Amino acid sequence: MKPNTHKPYLLLLALVYGTASFAADDHDHDPAPAKTTEHTQEEADDHDDHKDDEHTHEETDEHDDHKDDEHGHDDEHKEDADGHEDENKVHLNKEQRRTAGIAVEALHPEPVAEEIEAPGEVLLNIYATSQITPRIEAQVVKRHVYLGDKVEKGQPLVLLSSATMAEAQGTLLIAAKEWQRVKKLGKKVVSEQRYLESRVTYQQAYSRLLAYGMTEEQTNQLVNKSSISKADGSFTLLSSQDGTVIKDDFIIGQMIHPGDLLFEITDESTIWVEARVNPNVMRQVKIGSPVRISYGGEWISGKVIQIHHALDETTRTMAVRLEIPNPGDHLHPGQFVTARIQVGNSNPAISLPVDAVMRSPDGDWQVFVENAPGEYEPREVRIVRNIPGLAVIEGLAPGTRVVTKGAFFVQSELAKSGFEVHNH
Repeated sequence: MKPNTHKPYLLLLALVYGTASFAADDHDHDPAPAKTTEHTQEEADDHDDHKDDEHTHEETDEHDDHKDDEHGHDDEHKEDADGHEDENKVHLNKEQRRTAGIAVEALHPEPVAEEIEAPGEVLLNIYATSQITPRIEAQVVKRHVYLGDKVEKGQPLVLLSSATMAEAQGTLLIAAKEWQRVKKLGKKVVSEQRYLESRVTYQQAYSRLLAYGMTEEQTNQLVNKSSISKADGSFTLLSSQDGTVIKDDFIIGQMIHPGDLLFEITDESTIWVEARVNPNVMRQVKIGSPVRISYGGEWISGKVIQIHHALDETTRTMAVRLEIPNPGDHLHPGQFVTARIQVGNSNPAISLPVDAVMRSPDGDWQVFVENAPGEYEPREVRIVRNIPGLAVIEGLAPGTRVVTKGAFFVQSELAKSGFEVHNH
């Protein structure tokens, strides 16, 4: 067999072609690694940007969180401040205000009366009082009125019977009959002396019945009936005025003597108060000066009508008699009251009832101002001076609405919250 001379050539060609292909492949794949490197760098940059973004976002979140914390702290502080402010107020509903008797008034400067305060006792107005007593010894037969009854002038009060009155009644009837006969005959028939004696005897008998307690009307009725049977000694005592029966200490059948008190009647539309005043200030008190008395939580106005001119030996005070209207019949003799006698006026000032000004927990004086219906806030004031029942204050503007009644209740409600007022 003849050897193949082309085989080495073919092998060389295959080797060259293979090398070129490999080189071509290497050439074709060289850009790939570069692209991969570029992508890796981009990814790295993106990763760095992402990290920066995350860092920035985290810082932003932390900053926002910090702001939120600060804002939250501010809100909390604000809420605390608001809560603190709310605790400085009292809120009462309508029912609470009604039950506690809360009263609110707007303050305005007004002349404040200078007053003298003195204890006083209610007395009967003796100028409007009368006593019913017998003028002769008699026995009680019947009563017509009772304690507390309202009576009118001329109204029958009690029926009495008396032997003395019976004798006087009989004497009058005889004298009246004789006088009528003599008068009818006239002076031409009877002598002048007999005419005068008959007339005087009748007048004396008539006057005796009046002196014993019968009225002219009762006596005339007795004479006009001209009946001896009517001279039984009975007679009725009548009321001498309009008023109220305040005493009737007797019983039916009781024997009474001249001057014994059967009834006491008084007109209670006005009463007296006798105030006991320090003599050192008496020169300031004048007849007709306005006065007011305190009784049952109310003030009743009146005037000074009389001033005593001698010291009481026991109290070393001087008595001042006050006249007080009593239309509701609330005042009665024996009651004790506080009297305030006006002795002058001062310049206009803002004043409040003393009960409306309270001590705060830190010892300052305070009142309660109404911010809105049912909402009250303590406000410190300064007391300029005190006069009976009133405190003259400074520290509030005119027109401020202040609790004048029920301040103690408002303060109690404030104390329940546990808040101590320091409203300087």
